[in-house]
Amino acid sequence: MSLVLFELRAAGGRAFSPYCWRARMALAHKGLTPELRLARFTDIRRIGHGAKSLPVLLDGPIAILDSWDIALYLEERYPEAPSLFGGAAGRQFARFVHHWATTQLHPVIVRIGVADIWERLDPADQPYFRETREQRLNAPLESFRAQQPALLAQLGAALAPMRALLAERPFLGGDEPAHADYIVFGAFQWSRVISPVPLLPAGDVVQQWFERCLDLHGGLGRRAPAAAD
Repeated sequence: MSLVLFELRAAGGRAFSPYCWRARMALAHKGLTPELRLARFTDIRRIGHGAKSLPVLLDGPIAILDSWDIALYLEERYPEAPSLFGGAAGRQFARFVHHWATTQLHPVIVRIGVADIWERLDPADQPYFRETREQRLNAPLESFRAQQPALLAQLGAALAPMRALLAERPFLGGDEPAHADYIVFGAFQWSRVISPVPLLPAGDVVQQWFERCLDLHGGLGRRAPAAAD
């Protein structure tokens, strides 16, 4: 059966969702190349299978509706391919990184780039995005531009444990990348493709790690154009 991955897109087909990038990297890690189908926010319910968000992975009649569940499915379905976790301990570490990224990184990164996201969306998605995000963030999208210096400092502080770990090994997974790396990569790739604001200085060890991740799987991450280009 062929694999189909539904990804969230902005105008011009720009794939930017951090969760979709987690899934894309996990598939590449397993040596799998899915058919990509890009969808807008306003298209998601038409995908079917009870989908309320993206990514959605179809493997024949089977639909997997969450990036974490996609990783678990790929690990079980393709055991002969390189492991995403390297065992139960690696899976537990990746789950910790998932919670850390979604509670400590995503809330900061979205505020840094939320106005840029709105500007790059298809016009059909802009009203939905503005309404839901301004309600969620309790402020106009454009108001966060003035907060960017403070938010960048907050992000830098939140990355301290990751920075310490990367001083010892090139990846969160050790000498080779693992799903824990793809989880955090998704957050940085989210910003890279949608916002011109650099999250980290070039010499930062986390930025160096991100550059290594962009080169993985034949430069998969680099093939997505950066917003600053």
